[in-house]
Amino acid sequence: MPDQSSGPASIPAPLPIASLEPGLVLDGFRLEERLHQGGMANLWRVTRLEPVPGEDFPLIMKVPRIKGGEDPATIVGFEVEQMLMPALKGPHVPRFVARGDWTRQAYIVMEQIAGQSLRPRLDEAPLPLDEVIEIGSRVATALHDLHRQHVVHLDIKPSNIMLRPSGEAVLVDFGLSRHDQLPDLLEEEFSLPMGTGPYMSPEQVQFVRNDPRSDLFALGVMLYHFATGERPFGQPASVRGLRRRLYVDPVPPRAIDPNIQPWFQEVVLRCLEVKPERRYQSAAQLALDLQRPEGITLSKRAERLHTSGTIKTLKRWFFALGSEPVAQATVTEQVARSPIIMAAVDIDHATPGLLEQLRETVRRIVQTEPGARLACVSVMKTARIGMDELTDKDGKSLHVKQLIALKHWARPVTRALKLEDGRLTFHVLEAPDAANAIIEFAAKNRVDHVVMGARGNSALRRYLGSVSAQVVAESDCTVTVVREMASA
Repeated sequence: MPDQSSGPASIPAPLPIASLEPGLVLDGFRLEERLHQGGMANLWRVTRLEPVPGEDFPLIMKVPRIKGGEDPATIVGFEVEQMLMPALKGPHVPRFVARGDWTRQAYIVMEQIAGQSLRPRLDEAPLPLDEVIEIGSRVATALHDLHRQHVVHLDIKPSNIMLRPSGEAVLVDFGLSRHDQLPDLLEEEFSLPMGTGPYMSPEQVQFVRNDPRSDLFALGVMLYHFATGERPFGQPASVRGLRRRLYVDPVPPRAIDPNIQPWFQEVVLRCLEVKPERRYQSAAQLALDLQRPEGITLSKRAERLHTSGTIKTLKRWFFALGSEPVAQATVTEQVARSPIIMAAVDIDHATPGLLEQLRETVRRIVQTEPGARLACVSVMKTARIGMDELTDKDGKSLHVKQLIALKHWARPVTRALKLEDGRLTFHVLEAPDAANAIIEFAAKNRVDHVVMGARGNSALRRYLGSVSAQVVAESDCTVTVVREMASA
């Protein structure tokens, strides 16, 4: 671990970069091949001379390029990455193996992720919208996992994202990142905006480094570029250019390509809102909309075909002149206060009394979570074998009928809580097994709390087991089971 109090000026000079060559053994790792030479670091494929049990994956060593005259932020950024990577776990980050001391040779040894980053895909933009949506969903899922580990990345861009062969997005390069529970070396030593110009959020331009919604802004920039082939805010090279995003709207995606669906524009422009409180409040909420766009409520964002007029832009510019960033919660606090609450509603079989009791319970829970997203879900059971009837005797869609009934059930809740701006979605799942459908929806969409009803007891239900009992037993999140109150 480097001495965090000394700063870059006291770091002894490491081995000259020229001395690193294939065959060199460094702290038990043999350098095999230089894979990449970047402006700030080199990547080497390495092997460990003495294998470690369980370390059955290829390794790379990241070595900073230190030749003298570098930007001190580059050195401190490598210190940050050395400090953060041992604290990160899960499929969405490379597995950490070892780090080298600055007194001899600084390095980080980690898992080598197969394949390329998403950077080459930018040269092929615009991409098919289905592919853009899939990329966005996977990256949002990875960001949610990162944010739950108390970290905001602060440099989300295609070159810092890779995809495993199994499909998970992997985030790399944590040199600008901020961990809630570790010292922020960059904030302690520097007072300039840090990030990659096209992707920096407005609050990063104003020196705020602890808001996870900054990563959602950057993901919105990526989605915009992949879908349209253009950057929403250009490629500014000065602080003045960066500040334009505080008051200048991006051209709406559908003005560039009319074939882009309104719901996708709704999602992207919401990610690119200037004020963090008007964006998605968590990466899980964004992933849910990308995976299930049928539940998105469209606002004026979806209809927009022009940027704001001159007078409105001037007003924004005037207020941006002296604007100061609002004090933000920590990464952990922001994630905790933006849960996804799932109301699993058995529209077809629950009694009116149970539906009312469930509705009141959901209302009370959501009321205590001002940043919560409410996903109302109902399961339309389908046959395991054979054909299903998709319409009723009058020829009306059973799926649509169930969706209407679900919205009718939720109407008193939405009126009482005035849910708006994407905080409410509706989903009808078609599945032969209601319990499995609820469990899978909750897991895939990172639901924090499932609220569901339990129908009355019977000998058969006690023998076979109930849907609610299976959801409680197999879900990874909190589950609240509501029973109908007995009449007096």
